[in-house]
Amino acid sequence: MEMTQFAMDIPKDMAPYLAGEDALSRNVMLLYPMIRNGTISHGRAAEILGIHKADLIEVLESLGIPYLDQTWESLMEDLHTLDSVLGAAT
Repeated sequence: MEMTQFAMDIPKDMAPYLAGEDALSRNVMLLYPMIRNGTISHGRAAEILGIHKADLIEVLESLGIPYLDQTWESLMEDLHTLDSVLGAAT
């Protein structure tokens, strides 16, 4: 994986916390907003990071970010749709 340097401004008091931060976790967190808003997929983020998607999911889980973040209402709607499709197929 080819790397590049990227400078960014951060609050001075934040620097000590980033100095010891695991590079992979930091990079995952930099990409996470784009994953969350749908700009890139989990698979594309994993490609960018040079890791497997399963490893990305593991890092996210270790950071307390679930891979599936579906609401209960959304899950119930999906189940209703599945029931409708399966009922129509018989």
